[in-house]
Amino acid sequence: MPGLVSVKTPPEAAPLRIAVPDEKNHQIRPNPDRSDPINPKTTSPIPRRPPSPSPSTSRAKPLPDRSSGKKKSPEKPFIDESSLDNPDLGPFLLKLARDTIASGDGPSKALDYALRASKSFERCAVEGEPSLDLAMSLHVVAAIYCSLGRFEEAIPVLERAIRVPDVPRDADHALAAFSGWSPWGRQIRGLRRLAGIWLRLMSKQCNLMKQKICARKLLKYHRVHSPPASLEEAADRRLMALICDAKGDYESALEHLVLASMAMIANGQENEVAAIDVSIGNIYMSLSRFDEAVFSYQKALTVFKSSKGDNHPSVASVFVRLADLYYKTGKLRESRSYCENALRIYAKPLPGTTAEEIASGMTEISAIYESFNEPEEVLKLLQKAMKLLEDKPGQQSTIAGIEARMGVMFYMVRKHEEARSSFGSAVVKLRSSGERKSAFFGVLLNQMGLASVQLFKIDEAAELFEEG
Repeated sequence: MPGLVSVKTPPEAAPLRIAVPDEKNHQIRPNPDRSDPINPKTTSPIPRRPPSPSPSTSRAKPLPDRSSGKKKSPEKPFIDESSLDNPDLGPFLLKLARDTIASGDGPSKALDYALRASKSFERCAVEGEPSLDLAMSLHVVAAIYCSLGRFEEAIPVLERAIRVPDVPRDADHALAAFSGWSPWGRQIRGLRRLAGIWLRLMSKQCNLMKQKICARKLLKYHRVHSPPASLEEAADRRLMALICDAKGDYESALEHLVLASMAMIANGQENEVAAIDVSIGNIYMSLSRFDEAVFSYQKALTVFKSSKGDNHPSVASVFVRLADLYYKTGKLRESRSYCENALRIYAKPLPGTTAEEIASGMTEISAIYESFNEPEEVLKLLQKAMKLLEDKPGQQSTIAGIEARMGVMFYMVRKHEEARSSFGSAVVKLRSSGERKSAFFGVLLNQMGLASVQLFKIDEAAELFEEG
Protein backbone atom coordinates (compact mmCIF):
# COMPACT_ATOMS: atom_id res chain seq x y z
CA MET A 1 0.00 0.00 0.00
CA PRO A 2 2.79 2.50 0.61
CA GLY A 3 3.71 2.02 -3.06
CA LEU A 4 0.19 2.96 -4.15
CA VAL A 5 0.26 6.08 -2.02
CA SER A 6 3.54 7.20 -3.58
CA VAL A 7 2.08 6.66 -7.07
CA LYS A 8 -0.69 9.18 -6.39
CA THR A 9 1.63 11.81 -5.02
CA PRO A 10 3.33 12.87 -8.33
CA PRO A 11 0.55 15.25 -9.51
CA GLU A 12 1.30 17.37 -6.45
CA ALA A 13 5.03 16.90 -6.86
CA ALA A 14 5.09 17.78 -10.58
CA PRO A 15 5.64 21.51 -10.07
CA LEU A 16 8.65 20.65 -7.92
CA ARG A 17 10.19 18.67 -10.76
CA ILE A 18 9.84 21.58 -13.17
CA ALA A 19 11.30 24.03 -10.68
CA VAL A 20 14.35 21.94 -9.73
CA PRO A 21 15.65 20.28 -12.89
CA ASP A 22 18.92 22.14 -13.29
CA GLU A 23 21.34 20.21 -11.11
CA LYS A 24 19.87 16.77 -11.66
CA ASN A 25 18.86 16.96 -15.26
CA HIS A 26 21.86 14.96 -16.42
CA GLN A 27 20.99 12.16 -14.03
CA ILE A 28 17.40 11.94 -15.18
CA ARG A 29 18.01 11.64 -18.91
CA PRO A 30 20.07 8.45 -18.98
CA ASN A 31 17.27 6.55 -17.19
CA PRO A 32 13.91 7.67 -18.58
CA ASP A 33 12.02 4.92 -16.69
CA ARG A 34 10.95 6.70 -13.52
CA SER A 35 9.66 3.69 -11.73
CA ASP A 36 8.38 3.64 -8.22
CA PRO A 37 10.88 2.95 -5.79
CA ILE A 38 12.88 0.47 -4.33
CA ASN A 39 13.49 3.06 -1.63
CA PRO A 40 10.04 4.48 -0.85
CA LYS A 41 11.28 6.64 1.99
CA THR A 42 12.99 9.16 -0.27
CA THR A 43 10.92 12.10 -1.45
CA SER A 44 13.14 13.00 -4.40
CA PRO A 45 12.08 11.54 -7.76
CA ILE A 46 15.67 10.78 -8.77
CA PRO A 47 16.26 7.56 -6.81
CA ARG A 48 12.98 6.10 -8.05
CA ARG A 49 14.42 4.74 -11.23
CA PRO A 50 14.82 0.97 -11.18
CA PRO A 51 12.43 -0.51 -13.77
CA SER A 52 9.07 -1.62 -12.48
CA PRO A 53 6.18 -2.14 -14.92
CA SER A 54 3.17 -1.05 -12.89
CA PRO A 55 4.54 2.18 -11.45
CA SER A 56 6.03 3.25 -14.80
CA THR A 57 2.63 3.01 -16.44
CA SER A 58 0.92 4.77 -13.61
CA ARG A 59 3.55 7.52 -13.66
CA ALA A 60 2.97 8.19 -17.35
CA LYS A 61 0.63 11.07 -16.53
CA PRO A 62 3.32 13.52 -15.37
CA LEU A 63 5.14 13.15 -18.72
CA PRO A 64 2.84 15.51 -20.64
CA ASP A 65 3.51 18.13 -17.95
CA ARG A 66 7.22 17.76 -18.60
CA SER A 67 6.74 17.84 -22.36
CA SER A 68 4.68 20.99 -22.07
CA GLY A 69 7.85 22.65 -20.85
CA LYS A 70 9.78 21.12 -23.70
CA LYS A 71 9.75 24.36 -25.67
CA LYS A 72 12.15 25.87 -23.15
CA SER A 73 14.40 22.84 -22.65
CA PRO A 74 15.91 22.71 -26.16
CA GLU A 75 17.39 26.16 -25.76
CA LYS A 76 19.90 25.06 -23.09
CA PRO A 77 21.65 22.30 -25.05
CA PHE A 78 21.61 24.35 -28.25
CA ILE A 79 23.75 27.10 -26.72
CA ASP A 80 26.74 24.77 -26.88
CA GLU A 81 28.15 25.36 -30.36
CA SER A 82 30.07 22.09 -30.31
CA SER A 83 26.78 20.17 -30.34
CA LEU A 84 26.12 21.49 -33.84
CA ASP A 85 28.68 19.00 -35.14
CA ASN A 86 26.17 16.22 -34.55
CA PRO A 87 24.80 15.23 -38.00
CA ASP A 88 21.42 14.35 -36.48
CA LEU A 89 20.96 17.81 -34.98
CA GLY A 90 20.38 19.70 -38.25
CA PRO A 91 17.27 17.75 -39.33
CA PHE A 92 15.96 17.89 -35.76
CA LEU A 93 16.36 21.68 -35.54
CA LEU A 94 14.81 22.18 -38.97
CA LYS A 95 11.80 20.11 -37.92
CA LEU A 96 11.57 22.18 -34.73
CA ALA A 97 11.52 25.36 -36.82
CA ARG A 98 8.72 24.05 -39.02
CA ASP A 99 6.72 22.80 -36.03
CA THR A 100 7.15 26.13 -34.24
CA ILE A 101 5.75 28.01 -37.23
CA ALA A 102 2.87 25.56 -37.54
CA SER A 103 2.02 25.87 -33.85
CA GLY A 104 1.79 29.66 -34.09
CA ASP A 105 4.45 30.28 -31.43
CA GLY A 106 5.93 33.09 -33.50
CA PRO A 107 8.62 33.34 -36.16
CA SER A 108 11.39 34.61 -33.87
CA LYS A 109 11.92 31.27 -32.14
CA ALA A 110 11.55 29.44 -35.47
CA LEU A 111 14.22 31.71 -36.94
CA ASP A 112 16.63 30.75 -34.15
CA TYR A 113 16.04 27.04 -34.81
CA ALA A 114 16.43 27.48 -38.58
CA LEU A 115 19.67 29.45 -38.23
CA ARG A 116 21.12 26.77 -35.95
CA ALA A 117 20.00 24.07 -38.37
CA SER A 118 21.80 25.86 -41.22
CA LYS A 119 24.95 26.13 -39.12
CA SER A 120 24.75 22.43 -38.23
CA PHE A 121 24.29 21.40 -41.88
CA GLU A 122 27.23 23.60 -42.83
CA ARG A 123 29.50 22.05 -40.21
CA CYS A 124 28.52 18.49 -41.06
CA ALA A 125 28.79 18.93 -44.84
CA VAL A 126 31.56 17.02 -46.59
CA GLU A 127 34.27 19.44 -47.67
CA GLY A 128 33.96 20.31 -51.35
CA GLU A 129 30.54 18.68 -51.64
CA PRO A 130 27.40 20.88 -52.01
CA SER A 131 24.81 20.11 -49.33
CA LEU A 132 21.19 20.14 -50.48
CA ASP A 133 20.11 20.03 -46.83
CA LEU A 134 21.94 23.32 -46.28
CA ALA A 135 20.21 24.85 -49.29
CA MET A 136 16.81 23.78 -47.95
CA SER A 137 17.49 25.18 -44.47
CA LEU A 138 18.63 28.49 -45.98
CA HIS A 139 15.37 28.76 -47.90
CA VAL A 140 13.52 28.27 -44.61
CA VAL A 141 15.60 31.01 -42.96
CA ALA A 142 14.87 33.40 -45.83
CA ALA A 143 11.15 32.58 -45.65
CA ILE A 144 11.06 33.45 -41.95
CA TYR A 145 12.94 36.70 -42.58
CA CYS A 146 10.31 37.60 -45.18
CA SER A 147 7.47 36.83 -42.76
CA LEU A 148 9.13 39.23 -40.30
CA GLY A 149 9.41 41.92 -42.98
CA ARG A 150 13.23 41.76 -42.86
CA PHE A 151 13.68 41.55 -46.62
CA GLU A 152 17.15 43.09 -46.65
CA GLU A 153 18.36 40.18 -44.50
CA ALA A 154 16.49 37.62 -46.61
CA ILE A 155 18.26 38.65 -49.83
CA PRO A 156 21.82 37.56 -48.91
CA VAL A 157 20.44 34.29 -47.51
CA LEU A 158 18.69 33.66 -50.83
CA GLU A 159 21.87 34.51 -52.71
CA ARG A 160 23.74 31.93 -50.70
CA ALA A 161 20.98 29.33 -51.01
CA ILE A 162 21.03 29.34 -54.81
CA ARG A 163 24.83 29.12 -54.88
CA VAL A 164 24.88 25.91 -52.85
CA PRO A 165 23.53 23.44 -55.48
CA ASP A 166 25.83 22.46 -58.34
CA VAL A 167 23.38 22.89 -61.24
CA PRO A 168 25.33 21.01 -63.96
CA ARG A 169 26.01 18.12 -61.59
CA ASP A 170 22.77 16.14 -61.76
CA ALA A 171 18.98 16.41 -61.76
CA ASP A 172 18.70 16.70 -57.98
CA HIS A 173 20.93 19.75 -57.87
CA ALA A 174 19.20 21.31 -60.87
CA LEU A 175 15.83 20.80 -59.19
CA ALA A 176 17.18 22.24 -55.94
CA ALA A 177 18.31 25.37 -57.76
CA PHE A 178 14.97 25.80 -59.48
CA SER A 179 12.30 24.19 -57.33
CA GLY A 180 13.77 25.86 -54.28
CA TRP A 181 11.94 28.92 -55.55
CA SER A 182 8.57 27.16 -55.49
CA PRO A 183 7.64 27.91 -51.85
CA TRP A 184 8.06 31.60 -52.66
CA GLY A 185 5.23 31.59 -55.21
CA ARG A 186 2.66 32.89 -52.78
CA GLN A 187 4.95 35.49 -51.24
CA ILE A 188 6.13 36.78 -54.60
CA ARG A 189 2.69 38.30 -55.21
CA GLY A 190 2.77 41.81 -53.82
CA LEU A 191 6.56 41.75 -53.33
CA ARG A 192 7.51 42.96 -56.79
CA ARG A 193 10.87 44.35 -55.76
CA LEU A 194 11.95 41.16 -54.01
CA ALA A 195 10.63 39.10 -56.92
CA GLY A 196 12.85 41.12 -59.26
CA ILE A 197 15.85 40.44 -57.06
CA TRP A 198 15.08 36.72 -57.06
CA LEU A 199 14.83 36.70 -60.85
CA ARG A 200 18.14 38.53 -61.21
CA LEU A 201 19.77 36.06 -58.84
CA MET A 202 18.34 33.20 -60.86
CA SER A 203 19.69 34.73 -64.06
CA LYS A 204 23.16 34.99 -62.51
CA GLN A 205 23.08 31.36 -61.41
CA CYS A 206 21.71 29.86 -64.61
CA ASN A 207 21.59 31.13 -68.17
CA LEU A 208 18.35 30.93 -70.16
CA MET A 209 19.09 27.45 -71.48
CA LYS A 210 19.76 26.07 -67.99
CA GLN A 211 16.55 27.66 -66.72
CA LYS A 212 14.61 25.89 -69.45
CA ILE A 213 16.33 22.60 -68.62
CA CYS A 214 15.50 23.03 -64.93
CA ALA A 215 11.90 23.86 -65.78
CA ARG A 216 11.52 20.77 -67.97
CA LYS A 217 13.07 18.54 -65.30
CA LEU A 218 10.84 20.01 -62.64
CA LEU A 219 7.64 19.43 -64.61
CA LYS A 220 8.82 15.96 -65.59
CA TYR A 221 9.43 15.24 -61.92
CA HIS A 222 5.85 16.28 -61.09
CA ARG A 223 4.43 14.10 -63.89
CA VAL A 224 6.25 11.07 -62.49
CA HIS A 225 6.09 11.61 -58.73
CA SER A 226 3.07 13.87 -58.13
CA PRO A 227 -0.62 13.16 -58.64
CA PRO A 228 -2.29 14.90 -61.59
CA ALA A 229 -3.10 18.58 -61.03
CA SER A 230 -1.20 18.69 -57.72
CA LEU A 231 -0.85 21.87 -55.70
CA GLU A 232 2.94 21.57 -55.94
CA GLU A 233 2.82 21.57 -59.73
CA ALA A 234 0.42 24.53 -59.69
CA ALA A 235 2.83 26.51 -57.49
CA ASP A 236 5.73 25.75 -59.81
CA ARG A 237 3.73 26.77 -62.87
CA ARG A 238 2.90 30.09 -61.24
CA LEU A 239 6.57 30.67 -60.58
CA MET A 240 7.45 29.77 -64.16
CA ALA A 241 4.76 32.19 -65.36
CA LEU A 242 6.44 34.93 -63.35
CA ILE A 243 9.80 34.14 -64.98
CA CYS A 244 8.25 34.09 -68.46
CA ASP A 245 6.47 37.39 -67.74
CA ALA A 246 9.75 39.01 -66.65
CA LYS A 247 11.37 37.87 -69.89
CA GLY A 248 8.50 39.13 -72.05
CA ASP A 249 7.29 35.66 -73.06
CA TYR A 250 3.63 36.45 -72.32
CA GLU A 251 2.10 33.55 -74.25
CA SER A 252 4.09 30.96 -72.27
CA ALA A 253 3.27 32.78 -69.04
CA LEU A 254 -0.42 32.66 -69.92
CA GLU A 255 -0.25 28.93 -70.65
CA HIS A 256 1.35 28.16 -67.29
CA LEU A 257 -1.18 30.31 -65.43
CA VAL A 258 -4.13 28.63 -67.11
CA LEU A 259 -2.79 25.18 -66.21
CA ALA A 260 -2.12 26.34 -62.63
CA SER A 261 -5.68 27.67 -62.42
CA MET A 262 -7.09 24.31 -63.57
CA ALA A 263 -5.06 22.53 -60.88
CA MET A 264 -6.31 24.91 -58.20
CA ILE A 265 -9.91 24.42 -59.36
CA ALA A 266 -9.46 20.66 -59.12
CA ASN A 267 -8.27 21.07 -55.53
CA GLY A 268 -11.07 23.45 -54.54
CA GLN A 269 -8.78 26.44 -53.89
CA GLU A 270 -11.16 29.27 -54.81
CA ASN A 271 -9.09 32.14 -53.44
CA GLU A 272 -5.96 30.86 -55.17
CA VAL A 273 -7.91 30.58 -58.43
CA ALA A 274 -8.97 34.22 -58.01
CA ALA A 275 -5.36 35.28 -57.39
CA ILE A 276 -4.32 33.47 -60.56
CA ASP A 277 -7.15 35.20 -62.44
CA VAL A 278 -5.61 38.54 -61.45
CA SER A 279 -2.25 37.37 -62.85
CA ILE A 280 -3.99 36.20 -66.04
CA GLY A 281 -5.61 39.62 -66.33
CA ASN A 282 -2.16 41.24 -66.04
CA ILE A 283 -0.86 39.07 -68.89
CA TYR A 284 -3.87 39.94 -71.05
CA MET A 285 -3.12 43.61 -70.34
CA SER A 286 0.46 43.13 -71.55
CA LEU A 287 -0.92 41.51 -74.70
CA SER A 288 -3.43 44.40 -75.17
CA ARG A 289 -6.32 41.92 -74.95
CA PHE A 290 -8.33 44.27 -72.77
CA ASP A 291 -11.75 42.60 -72.95
CA GLU A 292 -10.31 39.32 -71.72
CA ALA A 293 -8.39 41.18 -69.02
CA VAL A 294 -11.62 42.80 -67.77
CA PHE A 295 -13.30 39.40 -67.66
CA SER A 296 -10.44 37.90 -65.60
CA TYR A 297 -10.39 40.81 -63.17
CA GLN A 298 -14.17 40.70 -62.70
CA LYS A 299 -14.03 36.95 -61.99
CA ALA A 300 -11.40 37.51 -59.32
CA LEU A 301 -13.35 40.45 -57.88
CA THR A 302 -16.50 38.35 -57.48
CA VAL A 303 -14.63 35.61 -55.60
CA PHE A 304 -12.75 38.01 -53.33
CA LYS A 305 -15.91 39.89 -52.39
CA SER A 306 -17.82 36.71 -51.57
CA SER A 307 -15.00 35.04 -49.63
CA LYS A 308 -13.18 37.96 -47.98
CA GLY A 309 -15.67 40.81 -47.92
CA ASP A 310 -16.15 44.05 -49.84
CA ASN A 311 -13.48 45.92 -47.85
CA HIS A 312 -10.62 43.45 -48.10
CA PRO A 313 -7.26 44.67 -49.53
CA SER A 314 -7.49 41.98 -52.22
CA VAL A 315 -10.64 43.69 -53.50
CA ALA A 316 -8.85 47.05 -53.48
CA SER A 317 -5.92 45.58 -55.46
CA VAL A 318 -8.31 44.40 -58.19
CA PHE A 319 -9.92 47.86 -58.23
CA VAL A 320 -6.46 49.33 -58.90
CA ARG A 321 -5.87 46.92 -61.79
CA LEU A 322 -9.25 47.80 -63.29
CA ALA A 323 -8.54 51.51 -62.88
CA ASP A 324 -5.27 51.11 -64.77
CA LEU A 325 -6.96 49.08 -67.50
CA TYR A 326 -9.78 51.60 -68.01
CA TYR A 327 -7.29 54.47 -68.16
CA LYS A 328 -5.35 52.67 -70.89
CA THR A 329 -8.57 52.14 -72.86
CA GLY A 330 -9.56 55.80 -72.55
CA LYS A 331 -12.43 55.31 -70.06
CA LEU A 332 -11.28 57.95 -67.62
CA ARG A 333 -14.51 58.20 -65.62
CA GLU A 334 -14.52 54.48 -64.85
CA SER A 335 -10.80 54.62 -64.05
CA ARG A 336 -11.26 57.43 -61.54
CA SER A 337 -14.23 55.65 -59.96
CA TYR A 338 -12.21 52.49 -59.32
CA CYS A 339 -9.35 54.58 -57.86
CA GLU A 340 -11.76 56.18 -55.41
CA ASN A 341 -13.25 52.80 -54.46
CA ALA A 342 -9.78 51.44 -53.72
CA LEU A 343 -8.83 54.51 -51.66
CA ARG A 344 -11.98 54.12 -49.53
CA ILE A 345 -10.84 50.59 -48.63
CA TYR A 346 -7.28 51.70 -47.86
CA ALA A 347 -8.60 54.58 -45.72
CA LYS A 348 -10.30 52.12 -43.34
CA PRO A 349 -8.21 48.94 -43.51
CA LEU A 350 -9.42 45.72 -41.97
CA PRO A 351 -7.55 44.29 -38.97
CA GLY A 352 -4.55 42.31 -40.16
CA THR A 353 -3.91 44.48 -43.22
CA THR A 354 -0.19 45.28 -43.40
CA ALA A 355 1.20 48.77 -43.89
CA GLU A 356 3.13 47.47 -46.91
CA GLU A 357 -0.10 46.44 -48.66
CA ILE A 358 -1.69 49.84 -48.14
CA ALA A 359 1.46 51.74 -49.14
CA SER A 360 1.85 49.63 -52.29
CA GLY A 361 -1.78 50.24 -53.27
CA MET A 362 -1.51 53.99 -52.71
CA THR A 363 1.70 54.13 -54.74
CA GLU A 364 0.01 52.36 -57.67
CA ILE A 365 -3.00 54.68 -57.49
CA SER A 366 -0.69 57.70 -57.42
CA ALA A 367 0.77 56.56 -60.75
CA ILE A 368 -2.73 56.64 -62.27
CA TYR A 369 -3.38 60.13 -60.84
CA GLU A 370 -0.05 61.19 -62.32
CA SER A 371 -1.42 60.12 -65.69
CA PHE A 372 -4.45 62.31 -64.94
CA ASN A 373 -1.95 65.19 -64.51
CA GLU A 374 -2.93 65.83 -60.89
CA PRO A 375 0.43 66.30 -59.13
CA GLU A 376 -1.09 67.63 -55.89
CA GLU A 377 -3.16 64.46 -55.44
CA VAL A 378 -0.11 62.37 -56.32
CA LEU A 379 1.93 64.11 -53.61
CA LYS A 380 -0.76 63.47 -50.99
CA LEU A 381 -0.83 59.75 -51.77
CA LEU A 382 2.96 59.41 -51.86
CA GLN A 383 3.32 61.21 -48.52
CA LYS A 384 0.79 58.84 -46.95
CA ALA A 385 2.58 55.82 -48.38
CA MET A 386 5.96 57.03 -47.14
CA LYS A 387 4.59 57.70 -43.67
CA LEU A 388 3.26 54.12 -43.49
CA LEU A 389 6.69 52.67 -44.35
CA GLU A 390 8.89 54.96 -42.26
CA ASP A 391 9.24 52.62 -39.27
CA LYS A 392 9.20 49.36 -41.23
CA PRO A 393 12.47 47.41 -41.51
CA GLY A 394 13.89 46.65 -44.94
CA GLN A 395 11.95 49.41 -46.71
CA GLN A 396 14.71 52.00 -47.23
CA SER A 397 15.00 51.44 -50.98
CA THR A 398 11.23 51.55 -51.37
CA ILE A 399 11.05 54.82 -49.45
CA ALA A 400 13.88 56.20 -51.61
CA GLY A 401 11.84 55.40 -54.72
CA ILE A 402 8.81 57.18 -53.27
CA GLU A 403 10.93 60.23 -52.36
CA ALA A 404 12.32 60.32 -55.88
CA ARG A 405 8.81 60.41 -57.32
CA MET A 406 7.86 63.12 -54.84
CA GLY A 407 10.86 65.12 -56.01
CA VAL A 408 9.65 64.90 -59.59
CA MET A 409 6.17 66.05 -58.57
CA PHE A 410 7.58 68.97 -56.56
CA TYR A 411 9.67 69.95 -59.57
CA MET A 412 6.60 69.89 -61.82
CA VAL A 413 4.72 72.29 -59.53
CA ARG A 414 7.85 74.51 -59.31
CA LYS A 415 8.60 73.78 -55.65
CA HIS A 416 12.31 73.44 -56.32
CA GLU A 417 13.51 73.55 -52.72
CA GLU A 418 11.17 70.70 -51.75
CA ALA A 419 12.23 68.80 -54.88
CA ARG A 420 15.92 69.15 -54.01
CA SER A 421 15.24 68.03 -50.45
CA SER A 422 13.32 64.92 -51.60
CA PHE A 423 15.99 63.99 -54.13
CA GLY A 424 18.71 64.49 -51.50
CA SER A 425 16.96 62.24 -48.99
CA ALA A 426 16.54 59.53 -51.63
CA VAL A 427 20.23 59.80 -52.61
CA VAL A 428 21.32 59.32 -48.98
CA LYS A 429 19.18 56.19 -48.62
CA LEU A 430 20.42 54.65 -51.86
CA ARG A 431 24.05 55.34 -50.93
CA SER A 432 23.58 53.67 -47.56
CA SER A 433 21.95 50.61 -49.18
CA GLY A 434 24.81 50.12 -51.64
CA GLU A 435 22.98 51.07 -54.84
CA ARG A 436 25.38 53.78 -55.97
CA LYS A 437 26.19 52.01 -59.23
CA SER A 438 22.59 51.60 -60.39
CA ALA A 439 21.21 53.55 -63.34
CA PHE A 440 18.41 54.84 -61.15
CA PHE A 441 20.96 56.41 -58.80
CA GLY A 442 22.55 58.27 -61.70
CA VAL A 443 19.19 59.58 -62.92
CA LEU A 444 18.39 60.70 -59.39
CA LEU A 445 21.65 62.68 -59.17
CA ASN A 446 20.85 64.42 -62.45
CA GLN A 447 17.35 65.30 -61.25
CA MET A 448 18.78 66.73 -58.05
CA GLY A 449 21.27 68.71 -60.14
CA LEU A 450 18.42 70.24 -62.16
CA ALA A 451 16.67 71.29 -58.95
CA SER A 452 19.93 72.86 -57.75
CA VAL A 453 20.21 74.81 -61.00
CA GLN A 454 16.74 76.25 -60.45
CA LEU A 455 17.89 77.38 -56.99
CA PHE A 456 21.05 78.96 -58.55
CA LYS A 457 23.34 76.51 -56.70
CA ILE A 458 25.53 76.03 -59.73
CA ASP A 459 28.60 74.56 -58.02
CA GLU A 460 26.47 71.93 -56.29
CA ALA A 461 24.68 71.12 -59.56
CA ALA A 462 28.03 70.69 -61.34
CA GLU A 463 29.22 68.20 -58.73
CA LEU A 464 25.97 66.24 -58.97
CA PHE A 465 26.10 66.14 -62.78
CA GLU A 466 29.72 65.01 -62.67
CA GLU A 467 28.96 62.22 -60.21
CA GLY A 468 25.86 61.15 -62.14
